[in-house]
Amino acid sequence: MMVKREILHLIKKRFFQKKAIILVGPRQVGKTTLLQQIIEEYDQSDILFLNCDEPEISQVLKNASSTELKNLIGNKKIILIDEAQRIDNVGLRLKLITDNISNIQLIVTGSSAFDLRNRLNESLTGRKFEYRMYPFSIAELISATSCLEEKRLLEQRMIYGMYPDVVNNPSDAQKTLIELNNSYLFKDVLMYKDIRNPDILTKLLIALSLQVGREVSYNELGRTIGVKSETVERYIELLEKVFIVFRQHSLSRNLRNELKKSRKIYFYDNGVRNALIQNFKSLELRMDTGALWENFMISERKKYIEYNEIYSNTYFWRTHTQQEIDYIEERDGILYAFEFKWNEKKKAKVPNSFATAYPQHEFQSINRSNYLEFITKTNAIQ
Repeated sequence: MMVKREILHLIKKRFFQKKAIILVGPRQVGKTTLLQQIIEEYDQSDILFLNCDEPEISQVLKNASSTELKNLIGNKKIILIDEAQRIDNVGLRLKLITDNISNIQLIVTGSSAFDLRNRLNESLTGRKFEYRMYPFSIAELISATSCLEEKRLLEQRMIYGMYPDVVNNPSDAQKTLIELNNSYLFKDVLMYKDIRNPDILTKLLIALSLQVGREVSYNELGRTIGVKSETVERYIELLEKVFIVFRQHSLSRNLRNELKKSRKIYFYDNGVRNALIQNFKSLELRMDTGALWENFMISERKKYIEYNEIYSNTYFWRTHTQQEIDYIEERDGILYAFEFKWNEKKKAKVPNSFATAYPQHEFQSINRSNYLEFITKTNAIQ
């Protein structure tokens, strides 16, 4: 199935503005395929594609001077550099290209955010647009199939996730996800110099998988897996940078009994989470359907916000007396509050203490009957 990626139009509207376009995201998410789609839209004589997974390519770029880079690029107009984190001094090389070669568009991809960003931030300050690419979104799949088809496949998406290879080969979904976990997603983290014990990383990921939708304590996680809380925090930061998990912090401003330094941790992809705990049971046989629904909705909303360039602060909210709201977006002085209910018959209402403390708010319950309106521009009735 050919799926048009929403990020493509964001990238193309930034073309030829004298800045590099940086595209980061996890392995196997479709970055190289996206570059191929870009190539197909232009005259091949205008394209230079450099795959840095090939040692000879990364070696050529490693120490190239501005003159050598000019000779390499020649009359090409679009320069695509794939897996750029492979290049030593990549930031300086890209700066030389951006500063010394006019009338080109440089597009750079990387899987390892901590490698690529650390090497680019200083060298390309003011010289780049940066985008993140995720597994397929529901909005993207609807454009390739239909609303009705995606509604029919909702349970499958919640269990197996949205990685392109998983979506395109559903009969091999379990095998694909296990291979993805073992061979790709953790590769960048395990190569990092501060990861001394891969078994601890695996234990941490399993522990996080079992706490989706709940507040996470670094101290408790550390006691569970046998390391210091500082180690837990560092590992989680690395897992964020390779797009496996992301943190959500609590909103705390007006009430004394609000949780002030709490956080939840979600997975970018439900399938990756389920593969970690080896649980691909149907929803009717699971005890964690509510957690899967919450993770799925928040990860899909994250894609929606970024691909539509909606700028929001995001939180959850809870008090010591167990009043809570699953998810909050803050825009233009208004708090948009959401509760996620898999069972549409379960009613949800905003807690009185929240409504009193934050009168500038809107509240909505997201369930199976209205979820498409929350994560796409599509009317859910279609």
